[in-house]
Amino acid sequence: MNRNVFITSVLLAFFACFPVLFSNPYWIGVLNDIWLYAILGLSLNWVVGHTGLFNLGHAAYYAVGAYTAAIISTHFNIPILWLIPVAGFTAGLFALVVARPIIHLRGDYLAIVTIGVGEIVRIALENDIFGITGGSNGIFGIPRPEIFDMRIRRPWQFYYLIGGFLLITIWFFYRLEQSRFGRALNYIKEDETAAEGSGINTAWYKLAAFVIGAVWAGMAGTLFAAKMSTVSPGSFVFWESVLIFAIVILGGAGSIPGVILGAFLLVGLPEFFRNFADARMLFFGAAMVLMMIFRSRGLLPPLTRKYAGVSRAGGGDA
Repeated sequence: MNRNVFITSVLLAFFACFPVLFSNPYWIGVLNDIWLYAILGLSLNWVVGHTGLFNLGHAAYYAVGAYTAAIISTHFNIPILWLIPVAGFTAGLFALVVARPIIHLRGDYLAIVTIGVGEIVRIALENDIFGITGGSNGIFGIPRPEIFDMRIRRPWQFYYLIGGFLLITIWFFYRLEQSRFGRALNYIKEDETAAEGSGINTAWYKLAAFVIGAVWAGMAGTLFAAKMSTVSPGSFVFWESVLIFAIVILGGAGSIPGVILGAFLLVGLPEFFRNFADARMLFFGAAMVLMMIFRSRGLLPPLTRKYAGVSRAGGGDA
């Protein structure tokens, strides 16, 4: 068992026992947020950490998934958990339409365009596009999810629902990392010109990675809508994209345990310093600066990949 798998197992074992050890609904709710942002971080990690694409508009696909589930569930009375794949497909289709003309951009140029996409989506939702998004007030009265006729409404129930989806997410992206598709993305990240010269269709692979990340963010949006019973544009502002991006960078781009750790530090840890609200952002900013100086690859960077006696540095777990 390698280091990353061991660390992931320890973290998941601890969090699985959390509702038993700590029955405070507030802290269980905090863990629910950590789970959700870990899922979002892993979906963005596939784009940033494994492909090297700077996406600062990831909250747009999160919003598309949440609103898709909310609109269909409230208008057609369909159980919201059934809409997870529908929301993912809608977010992926939107990402395909948006990313196709911009996928050739690199670095800062792509980041600026994705910021614009995120803001366009938010403004469209605020202006009640097609008369179905509810404007600034959003959509209320989203039915609670049900599993085997058991209505999920308590924090510890959402804890296991979102945590279970996180386990599926970890398994999916880990398998994807080890696949030929994942290796091709790492080649593109390390040297796109060399990858293209080796016969890899770089534009297709980058577009596919972008869409996969958006699909997973859209499905996470469904969980958010189910948990909150309401969605509004204020939940998908630019800060959300920045937070998800920071989770990936802080934990270690390309590292699954790193992203989970980043979600805990950026989403959970500030709650411990809520009594020092005036100063906690100052300490947080100083910690980020120190981390970028001394741990520029993140707190848990990916291990070196090894293939049949050939060792090379790259994103992904060993």
